[in-house]
Amino acid sequence: MPVYAYKGVNREGKSVKGTRDADSARALRNALNREGVLVTEILERAEAEKRAAKEIDLTKLFNRVSSHELSMATRQLAVLLRSGIPLVEALSALIEQIEHPDLEAAFTDARDKVNEGTSFAEALRSHPRVFSSLFVNMVSAGEASGTLEAVMARLADFLESQAQLKSKVSSALAYPGFMMLMTVGILILMMTVVVPKVTGIFADFNQSLPWYTQVLIFISDLFISYWWLLTLLAGTAAFLFKRYLDTEEGRMRFDTRILTVPVLGDLFLKVAVARFSRTLATLLSSGVPVLQAMDITKNVLGNKRLMEVVEAARDHVREGEGLAKPLRASGVFPPIVTHMIAIGERSGQLEEMLGHVGNAYDQEVEMRIATMTS
Repeated sequence: MPVYAYKGVNREGKSVKGTRDADSARALRNALNREGVLVTEILERAEAEKRAAKEIDLTKLFNRVSSHELSMATRQLAVLLRSGIPLVEALSALIEQIEHPDLEAAFTDARDKVNEGTSFAEALRSHPRVFSSLFVNMVSAGEASGTLEAVMARLADFLESQAQLKSKVSSALAYPGFMMLMTVGILILMMTVVVPKVTGIFADFNQSLPWYTQVLIFISDLFISYWWLLTLLAGTAAFLFKRYLDTEEGRMRFDTRILTVPVLGDLFLKVAVARFSRTLATLLSSGVPVLQAMDITKNVLGNKRLMEVVEAARDHVREGEGLAKPLRASGVFPPIVTHMIAIGERSGQLEEMLGHVGNAYDQEVEMRIATMTS
């Protein structure tokens, strides 16, 4: 059955769009009309995708599928599968509940491909903007082991925990960022408004001013007379810094240095360790091979230096060594982390021990954030 992309207006006058399968475009139009949607455009999905590729849609930059939306859909799918509903029927039921158009389109396409004989993981792999490599590989492992419903539930838990962690870190950085913007705003206001008025008062005294007062007046005059030049220099500096960070050397130096910044560096490291531990534990417990799991895990760290450490550890594991030793040798991962990993390797309970590390560092991140924002 063909799949169509449609746009229209509902009874409330709001624009709606989505994808739906139907026998024909006319049948879809009639079905939508019965639901109170005035259809303005219907295209087959392939044609709609070609047209979308040629258009620049800025709304997609601000309307991406969130971790919360994906985790909710994943949990709903896990519940349906645990109820004994076949995968294709479960996906059809799930699609009816999804509101985000991109997520709906991705699951609709996946359902159609599964119905044609493609594996669920391969069907999801066609939508990298929605489903990460971690998501796809866990689904693949679940399909291979026959435990897809359990893997989907584990994925939902993981996505929820990552969304919560990201939200906490964002809230911790929001206050210092706001204070920095306020400080810059007040400084500009003083230099352009307050200092010139005070300078006029000093000029009436006809007395020589201390050198530091003269420096302050000079900076104020610079702000007023050459604000355009300062703006240009600031923009150029930001552009050059961004270009430097885009290089391998620049990103490595910056990410190495950021881990040593007081307070924030320790917070970034704890967040990265929590992500590393929880992601690796989730992948290994889902049946993903350890080397493949480490390749996936390094990409969620968000730090080039830590990614380099995990890559080196992966190479040692490939040669038959343990995971704890190369992580300890790097000097980056905290000793307690490598110690617990070593215990997990010796006891054969690495996934469980990594889960404990993730929980412990999640709690440490929460306490540090509470301290920073109090």
